[in-house]
Amino acid sequence: MLSKQQKILLTKALQLGALLVLAFLFALPLVWMVVTSLKPLDETMTSPPKWIPDKIQVSNYSDAVTYGSKELGYIPFLRYAQNSVLLAILCITGSVISNSLVGYAFGCLEWKGKRWLFALTLATMMVPGPILIVPLYKLFRDFGWIGTFRPLWVPTFFGSAFNIFLLRQFFMAIPKELSEAAVLDGASPFGVFLKVIIPLAKPALTVVAVFTFLWSWNDFLGPLLYLTDQRNFTVSLGLQAFQNQHTGTPWNLLMAASLMVIAPVIVVYFVAQKAFVQGISTTGLK
Repeated sequence: MLSKQQKILLTKALQLGALLVLAFLFALPLVWMVVTSLKPLDETMTSPPKWIPDKIQVSNYSDAVTYGSKELGYIPFLRYAQNSVLLAILCITGSVISNSLVGYAFGCLEWKGKRWLFALTLATMMVPGPILIVPLYKLFRDFGWIGTFRPLWVPTFFGSAFNIFLLRQFFMAIPKELSEAAVLDGASPFGVFLKVIIPLAKPALTVVAVFTFLWSWNDFLGPLLYLTDQRNFTVSLGLQAFQNQHTGTPWNLLMAASLMVIAPVIVVYFVAQKAFVQGISTTGLK
């Protein structure tokens, strides 16, 4: 019979083993992507697959940036990356400004009809996204925005129900005494928002910024619908161009380009990891 201490150690060992197996399974596609990005093209489709290439081609990454031919035209991958960065900055700016203002109004201010309007805001989360595609496209077409970046970043300045809810939960956890003290010192509601709430809400704002960046950087359907000029394409559409450029897909270059696309996501996560985890925990989300 095992003692209580031995049972605890055995349980922890089994949990650790299960986590290691799951981590290996989740990391396996990424490892395969890295290995494939370093292979010559003729080794990408061998059977059985090779985990260690006979010849490591680091030049695949530079070739992926300038992929194409004189007849079909080169894929301006760096330009696509610049477009994605620009869109991400605009979306993050709009999302942080709009959602923080609305979240502050719902969480810290008292006004008539607040609960009903907040319930209506949350109800919009139940509307399926595909239902809005046709009316939004018609609206943006009437505005003359098709073929521009505006349909992709202007809506972020009108807030989103999930981010509003997230920030409201965080703002409600801030002691009201701080806001009351600022009001006694002569601060207006907007002054309280700028000088008291925003400095304390950096973890929650980081969560909103990270979520918005991930959505903007990985968005494929929006750019596919609204962007018509190839010079305005984002990296998500750029990856699709690899498969459309020739009859055969250069898998080694495609994997190299895919790694370069997900690299900013990984960097952003590790840079903002501490604030991101803190923001998630303090907002009460599970």
